[in-house]
Amino acid sequence: MPRYLWQVTYSPEGAKGLLSEGGTARRDAITQMVESVGGTVESCYFALGGRDLFVIGDVPDDVAAAALGIRTAASGAARSESVVLLTPEQVDDAVRRDAEYRAPGS
Repeated sequence: MPRYLWQVTYSPEGAKGLLSEGGTARRDAITQMVESVGGTVESCYFALGGRDLFVIGDVPDDVAAAALGIRTAASGAARSESVVLLTPEQVDDAVRRDAEYRAPGS
């Protein structure tokens, strides 16, 4: 199952919701959402800086990941950026795979 890192930024409305619900309730809601598309949440961390929340988890495919991102954006409470994560073994497979490449200007 593909693994993703979701980088979440709350809107002012989302931050107000976080203030009223707290962090554990938000983590539980995120876990429920990911599980609703057949996935699992490995970790969920709130952060300081450019992003408010980082979630790592697995979902069955890119369509499931897109469903999560669309629902999140449609809520108006947050914006999520999905990053596909690869294991070291997957990178090993990638570097063994042939691909034609021509550098620009070559």
